[in-house]
Amino acid sequence: MSSIAEDIVKFWDDPYKFVIYAFPWGEPGTPLEHYIGPDKWQRELLQHITTEIRKGNESAIQFAVTSGHGVGKSSMTSWIILWYISTRPNPQILITANTMQQLSTKTWRELSKWHQLAINRDWFEWTATRFYHKEKPETWFAAALPWSEHRSEAFAGMHEENVLVIFDEASGIADKIWEVVEGAMTTSGAMWFAFGNPTQNIGRFRECFRKFKHRWINYKVDSRDAAMASQSQIRKWSEDYGEDSDFFLVRVKGEFPSRSDTQFIPSSLVDDAVERVAQVSGDYPVLIGVDVARNEGDKSVILVRKGPKILTIQKFNGLSGSQLTHKISDIKASFPSSTVFIDEVGVGASVVDHCKMLGIKFIPVNAASKPDSPMFVNKRSEMWHQMREWLKKADIPNDPDLIGGLIGIQYSYKRETEQLLMESKKDMRSRMGSPDEADALALTFSYNVLPESLKFRPQQIQHGVDSWNTWET
Repeated sequence: MSSIAEDIVKFWDDPYKFVIYAFPWGEPGTPLEHYIGPDKWQRELLQHITTEIRKGNESAIQFAVTSGHGVGKSSMTSWIILWYISTRPNPQILITANTMQQLSTKTWRELSKWHQLAINRDWFEWTATRFYHKEKPETWFAAALPWSEHRSEAFAGMHEENVLVIFDEASGIADKIWEVVEGAMTTSGAMWFAFGNPTQNIGRFRECFRKFKHRWINYKVDSRDAAMASQSQIRKWSEDYGEDSDFFLVRVKGEFPSRSDTQFIPSSLVDDAVERVAQVSGDYPVLIGVDVARNEGDKSVILVRKGPKILTIQKFNGLSGSQLTHKISDIKASFPSSTVFIDEVGVGASVVDHCKMLGIKFIPVNAASKPDSPMFVNKRSEMWHQMREWLKKADIPNDPDLIGGLIGIQYSYKRETEQLLMESKKDMRSRMGSPDEADALALTFSYNVLPESLKFRPQQIQHGVDSWNTWET
């Protein structure tokens, strides 16, 4: 055992060499007799881990990996766990998955399989929830922990010298759990791996490749390039669904779908709007939406739109109603003929009162009020529908907060009337954060505005019609 230990300690910063050393690749009579080593993508990722370790950065090492089906990601998670627990004393290792079934019957059992094949298998003991060093079971272990939003504290307090977290099928893990685990990533040298099929186009796993891309090393594994994947099955899927379908994107290419089942605004629609350059004539009315912060952590946002183009977005933290009103006055002075829409609900009432005192002309908007069209449950649903139609020709800035709010909102239909119902701001805030910028933009669609006046003219909204410029001269 001593010679094995002396060899393995050399692999502290080299998981690929550990994997080659620890398992019986090509040995007759073993499950690996027909394999000479990891697949190409697995080798590259393992070697990339070495590169990151040797940089000596004080920040955590974080990898986010999307993949199609059958590429061998469960094997990869097992190798990383075995390498980490074998090369570091008293590590704190936590593994969770999208569901308890995934965690117990796939992720954890795959670890058991590779444990039995490992050259140092006698060092460790495997149970249904713990994988531990026999000599130090209380301090040297990995734990399989099902996640629960109501017990998120179980993921807090990971501040040992050696910390490893693995999320399997990460698309299905709640944002709250991601937020708690982030606290453990303040430990120098901590490692966090998020693996999964990219089934959801919203949520924190998706944002590892978008809003939080600067924090994560991104990998995409196409099943067509993976030796373990069934190529005959892939050909059937290509014939049945087409290679441009969301089904093929997710299950084969390892790419996020264009839209999740309950996602109201497709990501592709927003991406196109970011890339588009729209021409804005002088005939378009200038519209200002003011979303007032309701809770600590929310922002007050003033957004200016002219026709298809957002001119400016200004964000403020911790302003009183009076202070925000003076910001509105300043922006209004830059656009004298503009129309201001203010969310009057809750704390917005204070801003409404101060605007009245200062003589600022505005239109109060209550998102829960009756819509102009019977297609919608409330004014909020109507505004967001109008905004989605507008995005088809819009020019918007590459603002991560705005983009996240636009693509993050979910929708449903009221069962009795089949009216469109948009997710409430409260529900969206608890799920992924407050969509302040998107709500400020939505306010500019609350009523149609005549370009030569500040008067508004509610107008019946026709389904499927792009009505962002339905004002008349």
